[in-house]
Amino acid sequence: MSRYKSSERRMKLILMLQDSRKRLTVDKLAETFGVSRRTIFRDLNALSEINVPVTWERYSGYGIMPGYKVPPLMFTSKELATIMVGLNFVKSQVDQQLVEDAKGVELKIRNVLPDELREFMESLSDRTVVDPYLHFGLDKKKGGNWYLVSSAISQNKKIEFDYRPAERNEKERRSIEPYLLVFFRDHWNVIGYSEKRSDVRNFILDRMSDLQISGQKFEVDEEMNVEGLIFRSDGPERLIRVILDKTAVQRFEANLPTKVSRKIELESKKIKVEFRFDNLDYINEWLLQFGDRAEIEGPDELIKKRKSLLEEMLGR
Repeated sequence: MSRYKSSERRMKLILMLQDSRKRLTVDKLAETFGVSRRTIFRDLNALSEINVPVTWERYSGYGIMPGYKVPPLMFTSKELATIMVGLNFVKSQVDQQLVEDAKGVELKIRNVLPDELREFMESLSDRTVVDPYLHFGLDKKKGGNWYLVSSAISQNKKIEFDYRPAERNEKERRSIEPYLLVFFRDHWNVIGYSEKRSDVRNFILDRMSDLQISGQKFEVDEEMNVEGLIFRSDGPERLIRVILDKTAVQRFEANLPTKVSRKIELESKKIKVEFRFDNLDYINEWLLQFGDRAEIEGPDELIKKRKSLLEEMLGR
């Protein structure tokens, strides 16, 4: 028995006939899909009925007329389910425009699918929820013009914008070479070379206004290290040492806003984690989410900040 549904098999059949450097016989196709010759003949007839230009040569077999392009929205049910997971992940985010764009993509895909796949997609749409705490728990907000930034990145063009740093309300005009567009848990960032700082910097999109793509192009370093750009630091880093319960390690590493540099197995189901970070106040508050499953071992300045923060929280 074939492991493919007829619609799925026929889509794969088109791709095989289009991509193959040589023509394929009915016997070869039947063996590939685990079906009878009669089934393959039915499939080939079905493709001809929907205007796929299937060709045949007596001694070499079947192919597709050169230049024919596969329609862009021919998905298997598994591929469609993967798309739905991705769209539902986007719809769970706090960026309102991103949510609306994802809904628009979903609507367009749904409107051009065959009935069988459309019913499958509709059955998944409201019953596949990614990150429910974000999906249901937070109000949506404007997240900045990520699309304009992505357009500039694709064209290797500089962008100019007014920027409002977190520590003050005054806006400053900036010009950067945008390298990466990065979405963290609740906001977009662009990482690029700042002309003002003569160095690579990170900018949060919802602090940017009057964003424009300039006519100036820039050269991209072919050896640019994407991971290095994301996990770099804009200030002097400190070595942070935290002792974790093993039950917290996976979530800790998944959400840590930098990379773990070393892990050391300890007794009593504990692991010491070391990493470098440049903002002790931020990491102090971030570590609170792990409660008593995360004990700060150093540096001393961070321990003092933790004690001060807890006393302030208790109103002492």
